[in-house]
Amino acid sequence: MKLYFSPRACSLSPHIALREAGLEFDLERVHLGTKKTSSGADFTRINPKGYVPALELESGEVLTEGAAIVQYIADRKPESGLAPPAGTLDRYRLQEWLSFVGTELHKPFAPLFKPRLPEEQKSAARAYLGRRFGYVAQRLDGTAHLLGEQFTVADAYLYTVLTWTKLAGVDLGGWPVLGQYRERVGARPAVQAAVAAEQRM
Repeated sequence: MKLYFSPRACSLSPHIALREAGLEFDLERVHLGTKKTSSGADFTRINPKGYVPALELESGEVLTEGAAIVQYIADRKPESGLAPPAGTLDRYRLQEWLSFVGTELHKPFAPLFKPRLPEEQKSAARAYLGRRFGYVAQRLDGTAHLLGEQFTVADAYLYTVLTWTKLAGVDLGGWPVLGQYRERVGARPAVQAAVAAEQRM
């Protein structure tokens, strides 16, 4: 398999999942501004949507969209515990969290990375995120991970989004449980290996 990624992007989530699962894979960096990969390929021919992540399978097919990719990875190595078994209520809880992180946390960060956007719009985005962070903090209070004690691919996604707070000027001081969660997940060997690998490329 080959994961197409860009540093500090949401592709960190499946990268973490691949390492947590212990699967063999290659990495290829995508320069999102030029839509070229590090090998010079036109990324839009690999993923016409033009954004990461994209996972090229052994068959040559390409899977896109982070929530789909991380579940595919988890199902390749069910003994890893990265996702509950398909068809169980816990699996739907996992999908519930993946959807929430994607729509209610991931997307609202977009305005904060636009330098020309008026500050009042950025303040509105921070306020929106704050309400959502409050919900997540409440759910994480007293538990290690989103689905309880077991680390799952939903945690890889939430961790990835929480790493953007420093870049976007979002203060997590009001939700210490989220800062503690980010540090705890960030200390996992697979997470540290993924972050280090992306920084080298």
